[in-house]
Amino acid sequence: MTTSFSSLGVAPDLVEALASRGISSPFAIQALALPDGLAGRDVCGKAKTGSGKTLAFGLPMLERVGRAEPGHPTGLVLVPTRELAAQVRDELAPLGQVQGVAVVAVYGGAPMERQIKDLDDGADVVIATPGRLIDLLERKVVALDAVSVLVIDEADRMADMGFLPQVTWLLRRMRRDRQTLLFSATLDGAVDHLVQRHMRAPVFHEATSGTVMVESMTHRFLLVHHMDKVRVCAAIVRSHPRTLLFTRTKRGADRLVADLRKEGVAVAIIHGDLPQRVREKALRDFSEGRLPALVATDVAARGIHVDDVGVVVHVDPPEDHKAYLHRSGRTARAGESGVVVTLLLWDEERHVRLLHKRLGLEAPIVEVFSNDPRLADLVAFGEEAEGEGDGGGGAARRLA
Repeated sequence: MTTSFSSLGVAPDLVEALASRGISSPFAIQALALPDGLAGRDVCGKAKTGSGKTLAFGLPMLERVGRAEPGHPTGLVLVPTRELAAQVRDELAPLGQVQGVAVVAVYGGAPMERQIKDLDDGADVVIATPGRLIDLLERKVVALDAVSVLVIDEADRMADMGFLPQVTWLLRRMRRDRQTLLFSATLDGAVDHLVQRHMRAPVFHEATSGTVMVESMTHRFLLVHHMDKVRVCAAIVRSHPRTLLFTRTKRGADRLVADLRKEGVAVAIIHGDLPQRVREKALRDFSEGRLPALVATDVAARGIHVDDVGVVVHVDPPEDHKAYLHRSGRTARAGESGVVVTLLLWDEERHVRLLHKRLGLEAPIVEVFSNDPRLADLVAFGEEAEGEGDGGGGAARRLA
């Protein structure tokens, strides 16, 4: 029998609201975590980005929190980035309206006055980045004494970005009898320490692994020439209108966007030097299909959560296998497949060979030019790339 949200214990009005959005069957992490979350237990969920974890923690929170006094939220979700805060809010706020629960987001780069007003109006659930929340606490416009349900989302990325000391500081200012739900792609190291110190007999659920993530993607490694690299990117975007492109540096991202626009490609950019309103508009235009391409740096990429990204392009090969997975995880989300393309110059091949070894991948490196017709279909591309001939513009070379 197919599992349903009703059978997991989700309230009928929320089930109806989900159905109206075309969501009728829970993903694996939701089916595992929802019963314990709704029962009030502490939950540790090991799940990658795009696995549906927002509803896995959001539905229990919306059902279990009480009404808040001004400046004293009863539910709190801590997230590592501004973009993720906005996206979690956008997913949960409409469901909160069904339950009469006010959901707001507070994060840096946005006007603090508006956020203070939202808190004063009686926000029940607050989605927050640690830094902005600490600022608001120090201004005494919010207190955490009433938080009964806490979520720590993407805890591994909190650790990677150096936010765990701030998270710990915040935890010390909350009641100890709260319910805590923690979700992370990994549960070792500093994240495990957080679990051991600040959670009460948590139930552990795991929905996926890094290996499944790699195997759910199609991987292409294209040897390009420096003067032709941007045109290869443009050719990919023209045939794959939901393409996310990554560079190592902000300067490289700016240069790529300028060059793509010269090629006639409509593209936006996200990196840390841009105003938050500009970043949000770029992400919104991309996610809603008004722009076919988005360029991002590694740090900004941590906040990008867009369904239906068809192709991820590593314009600059990532530094290591973890960065490859973080970037590539923007595609193949929620059980869907996706294509990941790594572009490399002749002097980057050794580095890419090491990436293959760490990822356990076997894939050919294929020399291509921007007029190669195979760039129009990156999935079918692989069938020809396995051959020995040039197959229409590229010489296939299998990795040793």
